[in-house]
Amino acid sequence: MHRNPLTTLLLALTLIATPVLAEEEAAAPTAQYVELKPAFVGTLGAGPRIQYLKADVALRTDDPAAVERIHYHDALIRNALVFLFSEQLPENLSTLEGKEALRASALAAVQKVLEEEEGDPLVDDLLFTNLIVQ
Repeated sequence: MHRNPLTTLLLALTLIATPVLAEEEAAAPTAQYVELKPAFVGTLGAGPRIQYLKADVALRTDDPAAVERIHYHDALIRNALVFLFSEQLPENLSTLEGKEALRASALAAVQKVLEEEEGDPLVDDLLFTNLIVQ
């Protein structure tokens, strides 16, 4: 059987590349991100001057199967975060440390909701993709 040199070259490249592709697929991260839409918008604190908070939130899970369960509990998660955000004071969110503390509290609140509903926190991290205090 006579093979075209181009066919032979393509076959050889395919055989060489196959193990590399398999390694890349095996090493691919399993993290999934669930964005909570729409953004959270609300008022902060009390006093003569009203201040607003706008937060875009994404939840990270390392279990791709958890994404559907997280979406299912979206209303409960949003409720917990709305109450948490409404308790914040503007002066506490003026520093990076204050914003990080809010992020940690928000993660704990989400994990608590999911632990109560699913028996597993499901979420490994919470990220603010946008956080504005004005």
